[in-house]
Amino acid sequence: MRREPIDPSGLEWSRVSPKYLRVRVIGWLIGSLVWLVLASIPLALRLTGVWDSFPALWLAWALPAAVLVMSVWRGVLLPRQVASIGYAERDDDLLVRQGVFFQRTLVVPYGRMQYVDVAVGPLERAYGICTLKLHTAAPATNALIPGLPAEEGTRLREQLSARGEARLAGL
Repeated sequence: MRREPIDPSGLEWSRVSPKYLRVRVIGWLIGSLVWLVLASIPLALRLTGVWDSFPALWLAWALPAAVLVMSVWRGVLLPRQVASIGYAERDDDLLVRQGVFFQRTLVVPYGRMQYVDVAVGPLERAYGICTLKLHTAAPATNALIPGLPAEEGTRLREQLSARGEARLAGL
């Protein structure tokens, strides 16, 4: 994986499953379609004469056009967003990174983890992936690693829980 300016040096980042991109694309398609239908309602009502008092015909066309442009922009960014997600295990903490334009690297010390949760939605289950959630006492440091293969999510949950208990017991 390419080294970003905010990454610590000498780390080997693990990437999420390529299947996660498919899940994100399906979600993007469904969401885009719903927003496009909703934004097209004023246009349909204006063209059928039901809502003649709508401010302007150009505005009725502009709403779905704007939604379409924004949806395409989001779709173009999806592969880069998925590729930017990574995690690295170190001796004392776990690093989670994400972001294309606004990059973020989150450091979660094992001793601060309260519990580790693995969540699986219907699309994730169909593609054999999961989302790992790390919960700490401070809500701002809760971390998510989406798109992990189910076996890796299970392994990581058990390993992080064991490391967290060991660090907590040492306090």
